[in-house]
Amino acid sequence: MRIGSYTLKNRLIVAPMAGVTDRPFRMLCKQLGAGMAVSEMITSNKALWTTAKTLRRADHAGEVEPISVQIAGSDPAQMAEAARLNVERGAQIIDINMGCPAKKVCNVAAGSALLRDEALVGRILEAVVKAVDVPVTLKTRTGWSPEHRNALRVARLAEDCGIAALALHGRTREDMYRGAAEYDTIREVKRQIRIPLIANGDIDTPQKAQWVLEHTGADAIMIGRAAQGRPWIFREIQHFLESGECLPPPKVSEIRQLLLGHLDELYQFYGEYSGCRIARKHIAWYTKGLQGGNAFRQQMYQLESTAEQRLAVAAYLDRLAGDSERLVYLDGAGEALDHDSETVVDG
Repeated sequence: MRIGSYTLKNRLIVAPMAGVTDRPFRMLCKQLGAGMAVSEMITSNKALWTTAKTLRRADHAGEVEPISVQIAGSDPAQMAEAARLNVERGAQIIDINMGCPAKKVCNVAAGSALLRDEALVGRILEAVVKAVDVPVTLKTRTGWSPEHRNALRVARLAEDCGIAALALHGRTREDMYRGAAEYDTIREVKRQIRIPLIANGDIDTPQKAQWVLEHTGADAIMIGRAAQGRPWIFREIQHFLESGECLPPPKVSEIRQLLLGHLDELYQFYGEYSGCRIARKHIAWYTKGLQGGNAFRQQMYQLESTAEQRLAVAAYLDRLAGDSERLVYLDGAGEALDHDSETVVDG
């Protein structure tokens, strides 16, 4: 998989997710098998470029290359300037956000709201591509609504403007994350364009990843929600694609090591106050479906210091690892499932 001059080590990419794909999460996913990870979106609004949040999102210190940074906005000149600034700050690939369905983004005519104005889409793409000498990618959706799907027209426009690769989430903006992803639409777009296409949406198992690649003909896949609390999904998928075999689930001891290491990185990156609070959602994702997980999370949410939080996580996982021969996990329907004490079940 190539994006401009960059050759990725595989076809697995971490989707940009606001509030999730910060530097600690991106680095962990790359460590566990992702070929690339796209940053949280950075606003093109110049008034916000010096805020603590934006500066933190633009922090790529020590990150494995290539460094892909997503920018969001609706003004071509501002987007071009934002692209130049982020390249100066270390971005090696610029990604344009035309896929986010969140109201606070669409209400300022950015993200997937741009799909209602194809002429503006073209001006933004052209301005950003001309502004920088690094590859520019685009993340988008199949359209604004089920009645207004224009993914193919936007894809051809992107190709004509010099976009290096297209990531397509198989839903419209109106769908948000409801319903099933439109893999047939992704397949048709791939058939009609020459630039690399990255399929996105509902890819949550190695088997699903293989099927999506085969069904759509996509050059790569992008994984978002399925990696929350389960960053090892990338190595599981890569192993399955290479061998046709499933890796065993990670042991409790490994999850303990990964989670505590992730927490340490979050604490260092965000500091005491924010680090403790941002870590809560990650801890919740990691422990979803584990025996006693709900009671543990209710207790963990009350802790106000990183030291207390880390000790609680370590103690909880130590109890799981040191329990009897078999542990009980809960599936999505709340039914008890038995598994060996050496392993945990992916949520």
